[in-house]
Amino acid sequence: MREHFRDTNLKRIRSSYGCTQSELAKRSGVTLRSIQMYEQRKKDINKASADAVYCISKVLGCSMENLLEK
Repeated sequence: MREHFRDTNLKRIRSSYGCTQSELAKRSGVTLRSIQMYEQRKKDINKASADAVYCISKVLGCSMENLLEK
C-alpha cells in the first residue's frame, strides 16, 4: 500500500531541483496537465514519448532513465 503513495521519480527530482510544475512545463514544452498526471500516476511516464521525457530530463539535469518508474 505504501508503494502506491510514495512520490514518483519525476516529483522527487523536480522538487529537489526546486522547480514548480508550472516552471517545468514552460521550460520543457511539456504541458502542465501532462506533468501533473505523470506525478499523480494517472498517466504512465514509461509510456510517454521519448521527446517529452528527453525535454523534461534536460530541464532537470538528469538522465531520461532517472524519470522512468520501475
